[in-house]
Amino acid sequence: MNTRLPVCLAVLGCFLTACCDFTGAVAARAAGHSTGAKKLFARAYDSGFEMNHDTWNGMGVGSDGRVYYVLCSESADRGAQMFSFDPATDRIRHLGDLTEACGEKGLKTIPQGKSHVTFVEHDGKLYFATHLAYYNSGDAKDAKEKKATPPPGYKPYPGGHFLAYDMARGTFQRLASAPHGEGILTMTMDVQRGRLYGLTWPTGYFLRYDLTKKDMKKFGPIAGQGEAGDGPTYSTLCRAIVVDPDDGSAYLTTSTGDILRYRYDRDSLETVAEENLRKDYFGVYDPTKPGHMGYNWRQAVWHPVEKVIYGVHGNSGYLFRFDPRVPRVELLDRLTSDPSRRSGMNDKFRYGYLGFALGSDGRTLYYLTGGPIPANQKPPAVEAEAKRREENLHLVTYDIPTARRVDHGAIFFANGQWPWLVHSIAVGKDGAVYCLSRINRNRRYVPDLICIPPVPTTGRAVNPVHREESTP
Repeated sequence: MNTRLPVCLAVLGCFLTACCDFTGAVAARAAGHSTGAKKLFARAYDSGFEMNHDTWNGMGVGSDGRVYYVLCSESADRGAQMFSFDPATDRIRHLGDLTEACGEKGLKTIPQGKSHVTFVEHDGKLYFATHLAYYNSGDAKDAKEKKATPPPGYKPYPGGHFLAYDMARGTFQRLASAPHGEGILTMTMDVQRGRLYGLTWPTGYFLRYDLTKKDMKKFGPIAGQGEAGDGPTYSTLCRAIVVDPDDGSAYLTTSTGDILRYRYDRDSLETVAEENLRKDYFGVYDPTKPGHMGYNWRQAVWHPVEKVIYGVHGNSGYLFRFDPRVPRVELLDRLTSDPSRRSGMNDKFRYGYLGFALGSDGRTLYYLTGGPIPANQKPPAVEAEAKRREENLHLVTYDIPTARRVDHGAIFFANGQWPWLVHSIAVGKDGAVYCLSRINRNRRYVPDLICIPPVPTTGRAVNPVHREESTP
């Protein structure tokens, strides 16, 4: 009797089983499905403001543990509203109207309709800036956004303002105003030197404001005529300015890929000659055309230990490190969702995502990004308010010391719907991720606050209670 035959048949069976399993996994990945797809469940909150419009950045976590955020308004009659959420009490508090905070109540000017910046805390105050939301959005033929003509009886937009909010007193202070009726699109702060930096919209003036001297200085425009230009004078403006706290330099980019440096020691703005963001991996862009970020970084943060900038490029989703002392840009990984990486396609939102932040542990980068939806899970046509509904929201983390990237899965509400048009992020002290998302309320999509429970990271364990599902 041949005793080797049963053994050979057993080995062959194991081989065929493994092949089938491997083929099935490959087929599932090719179809955009994950073999054991991960899901996160978010909780939505109701701030009680129904006129709200999508918020871009416009939030932060204070040292008091509260989440501060702005809900925007496209109305010519009412400005953006600021709120705080206290995770300890699970309560939302209305803090004020930004138009009133700027001293413009009753003036019949185009209101302060949004805040487009990430909040920065210093000495018990939150520093941020205001922007307009009353403008003509681009259409299929022209993606360029423009200031809208004020309705009869209204005056033009007076310009954005640098503001400070005292968290203990609950009061606002207007610090300075942008020139030429421009909004303030981008802002950051050098807390050690008491300097605010901003970039205006649509023209792209770089602003420097000294808190002690109460002195404003205007530079630029930084590239052509910014988003006010046409053809060769058009340039999509940067949405993130990053400060090097050691020497006071402030960095930003242009759509052509130049890296600009504000020199604190010289009070001047210059181009970094030795390095840029014109990288083949980012794609090919025409900087004179609207509808994309070009070679700008989409969002960027300072890493205080490594003394470098970590940033993400818009449409490609590539994570990179910029060391300003060399200077050198090093591409690290494509930070997009697993379904996007498998598909090989760029994410649907052409500008990329603003929800990128460094966690309180100093080592974890958090990124809220899109992911293509499998064909059998796409929403009905009646719910597909825009093509952006063709993707869902994923939370991706990147551990800096180990270079470990994890897609924690698509985010859903308990009723099966998912967040969308998310371009903001604030990471709580416990690792909970807050953002502002459109939420379906009675078949009307209303932007509001949502919370994504903490996820396990290299530097943080997770309490199982945070895994409970919540209804929107």
